[in-house]
Amino acid sequence: MENWRETCHPDVLAVLRYWEEKRGDRAMPARGDIDPAEIRRYLPHITLVDVVDDPRRYVYRLVGTQEVELRGYDPTGRAVGDAYFASSAEAALANYDEVCRIRAPLYVADPFQVVDRYVGEEDLFLPLSSDGERVTMILVFSIATDLHQAPPFGM
Repeated sequence: MENWRETCHPDVLAVLRYWEEKRGDRAMPARGDIDPAEIRRYLPHITLVDVVDDPRRYVYRLVGTQEVELRGYDPTGRAVGDAYFASSAEAALANYDEVCRIRAPLYVADPFQVVDRYVGEEDLFLPLSSDGERVTMILVFSIATDLHQAPPFGM
């Protein structure tokens, strides 16, 4: 999405600036560079996802309270492919795959339907690296809005 920085939610930009500050002159910051006390107001919207070297690929390590509330459950410890919150598992996994490929921030604005409502969501995927080369964790900052109730089934 071109020019997303001009139209995204201001908190998305604030979290991006924080990640860039922590990155410094490296390709990606490490998880240890991120201090929760410094981003306290954004924590309810943050999810940390481990990049794992097995068929699960991505596993929820920590899910912010706002994300848990929006989903209606806490997916901590589950694979993204099994507990995604997106239009499809393929769409969710494609975003994580892309962040690992480009090793840079990825912004996605993705409205989608869940069982009983439509959700508008802005996601910022931020790669973290324990070795400076390989993405080992992804910090996701999400701002979601219930757009409206979905029509009853069959209407």
